Amino acid sequence: MSRLLVVEDDPDISLALKLLFTRSGYEVHHARDGRAGLRDAYAEHPDLIVLDVGLPEMDGWQVLERLRDISDVPVLVLTAHGQETDKVRGLRSGADDYLTKPFANAELLARVEALLRRSTSSTSWASQVYDDGVLHLDPTSRRVFVEGNEVRLTPTEFRLLNTLVRHAGAVLSPNQLLSQAWDDPTGIGQERVKFAVLRLRRKLGWTDPEASPVESVRGFGYRYRRPTTAATPQTPAPAPAP
Repeated sequence: MSRLLVVEDDPDISLALKLLFTRSGYEVHHARDGRAGLRDAYAEHPDLIVLDVGLPEMDGWQVLERLRDISDVPVLVLTAHGQETDKVRGLRSGADDYLTKPFANAELLARVEALLRRSTSSTSWASQVYDDGVLHLDPTSRRVFVEGNEVRLTPTEFRLLNTLVRHAGAVLSPNQLLSQAWDDPTGIGQERVKFAVLRLRRKLGWTDPEASPVESVRGFGYRYRRPTTAATPQTPAPAPAP
């Protein structure tokens, strides 16, 4: 049974969400404000968080930023604001999905199911280690190293990078990346790809678009360029002894 944390201050919406998720077979915890939501996230380790933006004590944006400092738990943001700027802010801050109130129960459940499926599924990815001398990626241990230094990625960022390196040299469209890294064949919400690529580059230390191996091909999509010069594969640092 997957555990959900609902962070929502409106008592009517909270009750409706709790009933909806409980009847759908989920274990549900509820927090009434941002600080309580952050504490419960640390304590309960939920499988997914449904996060309202307009919260007392600490708003949803602040909660999301704190969460992304320490966790890659999937987060679905709920908001009464449908402005494009709010959606962009949520995606840039690391939200995995975004839904505007009022919403259909069936759509909310479908989005939750998709996020949980993506966060727990690893069987569709190649198990071979990828190493080109700069980037070392191990799908089995889900560890990534850049020039020998480990980089921590969220599940979405890991799947995105894995997709790109397995098709190194090929240009993948946003729709193809949504289908493979997000398990979303609809192609809806292509801006998710853009902001995920920006976050991925920043984490990997490839912020210069001209030098980044993750290359934007204007009008087409993205591709991973293998290093142009031969390099000695970097051996990741050994894991600390227990």
